[in-house]
Amino acid sequence: MDSTDRTDSTAGTAGTAGTAGTGKESRHVSVFIDRPVAEVYDYASNPVNLPAWAHGLSGSVERSGDVWIAESTGLGRVTVAFAARNELGVLDHDVTLPSGQTGYNPVRVIADGQDGQGSEVVFTLRRQPQMSAADLQRDADAVAADLARLKELMESA
Repeated sequence: MDSTDRTDSTAGTAGTAGTAGTGKESRHVSVFIDRPVAEVYDYASNPVNLPAWAHGLSGSVERSGDVWIAESTGLGRVTVAFAARNELGVLDHDVTLPSGQTGYNPVRVIADGQDGQGSEVVFTLRRQPQMSAADLQRDADAVAADLARLKELMESA
């Protein structure tokens, strides 16, 4: 099966999960990548690779103790703290903006469930209280574009 057969029908869009009456909303943005989970996790979990595929962190990235400092497009210098390396494909990370506000970003690399040779990367985007629906959609589109770049990089390697 070639990579075009493994295209997620929701790539570039996002599934929505909400809790009635709470004002909470999450969107799960995902992409299927025709590479083994370990290979995708190894690449995506290395912060040095972020500028190649994560547009919002496309500037320089440097280590400072247990965190990484990145130049973020439009946001300035941000601090990124990643979950410890693990065997579960967890790529969760906190991004702290120059204002001090921190956002939690759950990300998983999981087996695609087909033949065990591919992966699915799932980014959970949470709507913040101050976000409009348009802001959330703009963020979901940006995440989808980042995941598409990761797919392209991984499948061309």
